Amino acid sequence: MASTKITVNNNGSLKIEGDFEIVDRNGQAYDLNGRNVISLCRCGMSQNKPFCDGAHKGHFEHDAIAFQLPPKKQ
Repeated sequence: MASTKITVNNNGSLKIEGDFEIVDRNGQAYDLNGRNVISLCRCGMSQNKPFCDGAHKGHFEHDAIAFQLPPKKQ
């Protein structure tokens, strides 16, 4: 099985690399034209949502530092 890696970038997008599919809320797949690396918008400013177009530059701040989530609710 191929792996998928998601990187939370500082002040920017979510970079997705590997073997993945992105679908809309109806289950229809986006045509990624063979890409195996894409970036998803986190700031909401992209004109190409859900994909990042760089609109966040200078307008979105977040230091991407990993942390442990609280335990899952039972």
